[in-house]
Amino acid sequence: MGWHSGAGQGGVGGTGAAAAEESIGVVARRRFWVRPVASLALPGSGQWLSHQNRAAAYLAAEAYTLVRYLQLMHRGRSAATAFRDLAFQVARGGFAPPPAARDTAFEYFETMERYTASGRFNQSPGPALVPESDTTTYNGAVWRLARRTYWRNPDSPPALGSPEYVSALQFYEGHAVGDGYRWSWTGAEPELALYRATIAQSDNAFRNAQEQLGLLLANHVASAVDALISSRLAGVVRRPAALHTSLGPGGVAVDVSLGF
Repeated sequence: MGWHSGAGQGGVGGTGAAAAEESIGVVARRRFWVRPVASLALPGSGQWLSHQNRAAAYLAAEAYTLVRYLQLMHRGRSAATAFRDLAFQVARGGFAPPPAARDTAFEYFETMERYTASGRFNQSPGPALVPESDTTTYNGAVWRLARRTYWRNPDSPPALGSPEYVSALQFYEGHAVGDGYRWSWTGAEPELALYRATIAQSDNAFRNAQEQLGLLLANHVASAVDALISSRLAGVVRRPAALHTSLGPGGVAVDVSLGF
């Protein structure tokens, strides 16, 4: 009886020890992921939890890049407002644009940059549609493209009502600018030059803002990977470990340090 009792107690004790060891392993695994996840959410936080000095570098990079991103977005929006105002005051000033025109897609304002004038949508005072013939205007260029696309000879019109003529006319109607969206920079060349420069300024600001957004993401990933590798090394060798990355003329350098 004593032997059986001892065996039973040993079994219970072994089960309890195994459960305790498994519980410790679960806690250790959870702690292992704390620093990488924290660094992914906020760069430098995982390093701060490990009492590593480079946490300040990740936090400083995050703050600088975020401020820079917000500045560039503000600059891009301000320039976009400026070129829209210039377009409506000068190029659209004589055509009484509808209120909804201010919400037109950017492609419309981009087209105003390339063509001095939109041209008329219909040259005929009657119900029949006669497209713009001046190819230096946007509508005239659209009609020329329609003729080249659907007519055998763009300078020799097919019969009215023929499939070729109807197809070209439908293309024109779908791409030409209507009378409510006409523009003209004629006689306002300095304003057109300023308009183009302001559009370029807005484009550059938004493009640079996207680059800063990429740097923000890279900083999050770099901090998380740093914390992950440091935690993994420390768990394997049972000593404090740190991963140091630096960017120099020769490329990226990675140093690993272990505590003794």
